[in-house]
Amino acid sequence: MRAALLGLVLLSHPAWAQEWRGLTGPEIAEALTDRTLHYATGATQIFYASGRTLYTHGEPSWGERRIEADQYCSTWPPSGDWDCYDVEADGTGAFTFVDARGNPFIGIYAE
Repeated sequence: MRAALLGLVLLSHPAWAQEWRGLTGPEIAEALTDRTLHYATGATQIFYASGRTLYTHGEPSWGERRIEADQYCSTWPPSGDWDCYDVEADGTGAFTFVDARGNPFIGIYAE
């Protein structure tokens, strides 16, 4: 139910009427530090100032994050590989993370 409700929120969110803009490294850091995002899948992600990030979708999963150039990068144990994403914002609290294959992942600020 919560995932369906969040999906409706995303579809009706002003983000769809706004223009998405790519963020710089400092803008990504400012936008995500000590913030929480909700995703249409029902997942929640908290971005701590320490560089740790907590992704919860059923089970909690702790990872590390950093900014490289103008990308958000994260790693999740047991892998030591870092995956990086371009980040776009619409100015209303919605963010799109775009992976190296062009797949978008949209999250919105938790209230």
